[in-house]
Amino acid sequence: MELGADGFEQKLPLLEELILGSDFLGLDIEFTGLRSIFPKGQQTSLFDSPAEWYLKTKQSIQQFTVCQIGLSMFSSMGRKSNKYIAHSYNFFLFPTTLGIMDSEFSFQASSILFLNQYGFDYNKFLKNGIPYMNEEQEKKIKQDLLTGNWKVRSTLDKDQMKVVIDEVTRWLEMAQEGDWMTLPDITGFQAFEVQLVLRQALPTVWTLMKDRGVLVKKVSRQYRWCLENSSRDHDDCRREKILLSARGFAVFFQMLVKAKKPLVGHNMMMDLLHLHEKFYRPLPESYEQFKLNIHSLFPVLIDTKNVTKEIWKELSFPRASNLLEVYEVLNSDLNPTKNSCPVIIHASECIKYVETKYPHEAAYDAFLCGSVLLKVAHLLLYRSTGGIKLEPTFPQYLDVLGPYVNQVNLIRACISKINFSGPDSPSSRPPTLILKVKRWPGVDEEQIYYEFKDLCKFDVRRFTRNQFLLMTNKFKDVRIVLQEYRYHPDLQVTLYRYWRHSPNINCILQISGIVTAWAFLAFILGGSPSNV
Repeated sequence: MELGADGFEQKLPLLEELILGSDFLGLDIEFTGLRSIFPKGQQTSLFDSPAEWYLKTKQSIQQFTVCQIGLSMFSSMGRKSNKYIAHSYNFFLFPTTLGIMDSEFSFQASSILFLNQYGFDYNKFLKNGIPYMNEEQEKKIKQDLLTGNWKVRSTLDKDQMKVVIDEVTRWLEMAQEGDWMTLPDITGFQAFEVQLVLRQALPTVWTLMKDRGVLVKKVSRQYRWCLENSSRDHDDCRREKILLSARGFAVFFQMLVKAKKPLVGHNMMMDLLHLHEKFYRPLPESYEQFKLNIHSLFPVLIDTKNVTKEIWKELSFPRASNLLEVYEVLNSDLNPTKNSCPVIIHASECIKYVETKYPHEAAYDAFLCGSVLLKVAHLLLYRSTGGIKLEPTFPQYLDVLGPYVNQVNLIRACISKINFSGPDSPSSRPPTLILKVKRWPGVDEEQIYYEFKDLCKFDVRRFTRNQFLLMTNKFKDVRIVLQEYRYHPDLQVTLYRYWRHSPNINCILQISGIVTAWAFLAFILGGSPSNV
């Protein structure tokens, strides 16, 4: 089911009920871009520590925004039945523009073309996106509403507001107390702003929001005072209502946080960064603080990319390059537990997913994440017990997934996953290579990269004047390069050993050698007085 700004608030009670009744939640997010164009030498690489990777990627998160979030809520259909029902929702989002809050974000051409290829509706994103803000932005709006320090955000809105004020002012000159006028076709946040500005500028008017616009009533100053200080249950401009509308998806985000349900994604690191930045707080400078914050918000994370990557080779499954291919392999006869896997039923509001595939539509991908989780958990439970119970429960699935909980895949860094509930594990990447170059004056990292590109791809970093470090994701690339360049006359490739190749260690060893030699020489030349 698709949800935009229209009708979103009315759906919140139902959504909260579905979240609280679910066993776990599948998540997927689409963005206006993925990677900033960094200056040369500042791109993320396999040499980056997790903290270095985080600080670089943080810039991309601040530059781009979320355009669609998919959530699929999986609920067991009974303890004695291994069946689940999935309620899948697409949320189109657009940053809140209210008062002086006016966000800036970028579009990345490759990301736009990619989403357009899969039928993404940019009109729904731009024209009917659900507003959102984080806690810092909410504090600012609250302060502006409380102090009456309200400013219209853009030149266009200022011009429109001036026209409205002029029209109402002319009408007031002729109107009697109790008369009404309608300002048609003013809706959404513009209706809030019109009412706030009119009330601030004109002390003898009162305003109400109606379906087709804003009603303006001429009142006395005394009656205006009574309206402002009486019960405000029906006041369209009360702070609580404005904030609820302005917070938008952030209200739903707080429901997710409060529920503490297991959150399942696929390659979900970027999703978590955006969730923190857009709906919680601006990303902290500290990588460790980011980890603590995410673990506090979502204590149970499961990345299906990490789970499937770990077990895929063990099961001799064919290579799957994306989430849909992973899902199809697990649905095929290659999966020995295909016939005993949980039955997953689509709820009536997302019946379109029953017969048709919608890859890279956020709700569909969120559904795939949850489905892959159940199928992989079922397979792991089957292998661990040597034969599975007829009707396993979700807590049993969660137990067998224990080693993978809070381990989120990391694509380009010196480690392959981040542990959100403790210290990160040591690197499991292939060993680093060191290249010594002869008879190639002025060679740089880019030239070295292209030297190996046709054979395999390496991240390259200069080590000394004529030495470079090489890193790859693939063990086979290390074997190939060591074999192919074994007898190369100008490019000597060997495994990097810290104690052997580190300039600092070499320097210490050289100094130690010199000191030892001098001490020995002094001992020989000085001799002992008893021997003279």
